[in-house]
Amino acid sequence: MSAGAAGGAGARKGRILVLDDDRLVLATVVHGLTQAGYEVIDADNGDDAILLAREHRPELALLDIRMEGKTGFDVAEYLRDVCRIPFMFLSAFSDEATTAKVEALGAVAYLVKPLDVGKIVPTVDAVLARLRAGGRAAPTGQPTPALASTASPSASAADPASAASAAPAAAALPQDLVAMAVGVVMHRYSLTRERAWQRLQRLAREQGLSHEQQALRLVQAVEELARGAQD
Repeated sequence: MSAGAAGGAGARKGRILVLDDDRLVLATVVHGLTQAGYEVIDADNGDDAILLAREHRPELALLDIRMEGKTGFDVAEYLRDVCRIPFMFLSAFSDEATTAKVEALGAVAYLVKPLDVGKIVPTVDAVLARLRAGGRAAPTGQPTPALASTASPSASAADPASAASAAPAAAALPQDLVAMAVGVVMHRYSLTRERAWQRLQRLAREQGLSHEQQALRLVQAVEELARGAQD
């Protein structure tokens, strides 16, 4: 788990908690929100998410649903009943039972993976604006599908989690790949962003590669591991 800030802008835009057990997706979402000016705290499991929520009191939580240990639903119940922190879901599942549970828990929004970070940031902006104005965000009865996915329909149907991992990397520009790779190193070794960047630079030097080439190798390796875990 980690906590980071986007300089002074983070304090102005707000503090967000992001929970996802897919480290590539987590790094992508954290990077997008940080670039948009939010202070982001992140976790790859439910227990850490609850601890971070209690310590940092974010204004909004973005939760994956299905994961080992505590699920996103478990974390949502705790945030609602104990912390009084609003939450939205980012999930690869949009079946009737999942949608009904999302609505029953009182989520302020529900986005379906594969996700485009460019769609997440405006949703977060709108949700926080409504919450700060004293109102509720849009009704949660229908999930909001993400647009411009780069995952193939067959990959999505066979393995939604892997499709969510593959989509960000396939569409990423070189600078995005580096940011995603840094995020993966942060979560793998529990490092600060600066320390993770230094480790990525060292790996690139040792391999005789550019930062972008090393980042691409790292991101592709994570994707291969994610696909292998599903076989």
